[in-house]
Amino acid sequence: MSDSVPTAARLGLLACHLCGLVSRRPGSDGQPYCPRCGTPLHSRKPHSVSRTWALLVAATILYIPANVLPVTVTATLLGTQEDTILSGVVFLWTSGSRPIAALLFFASVMVPVLKILSLSLLLFTVQRRSVARPRDRARLYRLVELVGRWSMVDVFVVTLLAALVQLPTLATIQVGPGAMAFAAVVVLTMVATESFDPRLIWDAVEDTDD
Repeated sequence: MSDSVPTAARLGLLACHLCGLVSRRPGSDGQPYCPRCGTPLHSRKPHSVSRTWALLVAATILYIPANVLPVTVTATLLGTQEDTILSGVVFLWTSGSRPIAALLFFASVMVPVLKILSLSLLLFTVQRRSVARPRDRARLYRLVELVGRWSMVDVFVVTLLAALVQLPTLATIQVGPGAMAFAAVVVLTMVATESFDPRLIWDAVEDTDD
């Protein structure tokens, strides 16, 4: 990046983390505030790296019970059956619903793992002040931000089944503890994505150019 390329930081512009309004840094000393919503303005999100790491560690820990514990508990006249995410994928695959099984496996198993790994890579490179491929890392962050919400597909399916299948004399479906843990993983990774400040990717590049 050349010194001739104008950036928000070099032009003294600050973006509000709440409403997104870009405004010029006031000349007076002290804490600047957003003229639209009154939120305190910062050149970068405060404690972005440490907060994102904490959320990722919590999501990684909860990912284990999310896949080990049952997400649904089905009670019928023949007995009770507990299903995890992977057992549901296997059942759909063996019963012939392979496209649905593949979608469920990608959205509920692969996406959370890829999000955790991608955000960990971004955090590691930011902390190392890496200047390698900043555009690709910025695109990776936007991709993670875009696909992260699709992990909630499994949670939506479980809650829909639990709401619809309630026939006390024949069958009932209840949400298991695995669904709660999985929902927490999805929420934590989404919040971690929002906590990460992608502008940190470019700070090391600007410092090198200076």
